[in-house]
Order: sequence, then structure tokens, then C-alpha cells
Amino acid sequence: MITQRLQHIQDHLYIRKGDSPDCRMTPSPLTTHILNTAQGVPAAHVAVSVYRVEDKAWREIARGATNSDGRCPGLLTSETFVPGIYKMKFATDEYWQSLKMTSFYPYIEVVFNILDASQKYHIALLLTPFSYSTYRGS
Repeated sequence: MITQRLQHIQDHLYIRKGDSPDCRMTPSPLTTHILNTAQGVPAAHVAVSVYRVEDKAWREIARGATNSDGRCPGLLTSETFVPGIYKMKFATDEYWQSLKMTSFYPYIEVVFNILDASQKYHIALLLTPFSYSTYRGS
């Protein structure tokens, strides 16, 4: 129980495994948080991919997986974050299968515009096996 709590705190503070507490990751200008609202818990270990439209086609620019708090820290840097059309793809089918559940949505794609790359953008995803909602959080 203590180990799980320490991991939760570590994930929340964006400390990478193996790093000292003084070595925190630079916060990403694009973040996400996924909550499994069917069970009332964070959605851990969901694969997340970030794409941006370049030359009229989607190009993957980052990928990661949610931590034990349902967050995916460190996706992008300020230098790689520019105005444009983006999408985040969430591999929900694999997540539900890991819980021995089925889902109506094999994946979820959220497409959004970045007009001012100096702002922070937070894409929240509320998830059940048969529905989801998303919003821009803070």
C-alpha cells in the first residue's frame, strides 16, 4: 500500500523512475488525464499517441502511456508545440481488455486546434466501456 501511494505521488509530481526528487520532467504544454468513470478510478496504462497535421496528412509526433494516476506527463516540449491541428488517439480497446471487459470503442480520437502555443492545453477524457466525453481542462 505504501509503495502504491509513493508511486502515485511520484507520478503526480512528474518524477521519472530512477531520477532523484530534484530531477523533475519539464511540464508538457499538452497534457491529458483519463478517468474510468465506470469504476471511479484513473485509467492507468492507456496508450496515447499525439498527431499533428503536416502537409495535409497526420504525422505522429509523440506517444506514451498513462501512469497510475491516469496522466501522461512529458508528451511534448515547448519547442515541438506549435500552432496547428492536433489529435490525440487513445487505445481504449487494449485498456478495457486488460480489465477483462469489452468496449464499444476500439479507440478514441480527439481532434483540436492549437491557436496559441504559449498556452497550456489539457485534454481530459472521461471513459466508460460504452461512452466517453472530453473537454479542455486547465
